[in-house]
Amino acid sequence: MQTLAKFLKDEDGAVTVDWVVLTAGVVGLALLITVFLREPIFNMLTFIAEEVMVAETFFDV
Repeated sequence: MQTLAKFLKDEDGAVTVDWVVLTAGVVGLALLITVFLREPIFNMLTFIAEEVMVAETFFDV
């Protein structure tokens, strides 16, 4: 009976649950931000690639 009482009072697993919830929240926010920033970042990278190609032809690299 003492083993059961000791098991019920043990709170070590609660810390693990907290970390799982926090990690899930961070991952969820990262995915949400990625959804909104994907197209603007792609457009910016396309612009940069075009400018690099123009610079290559200008400097004859």
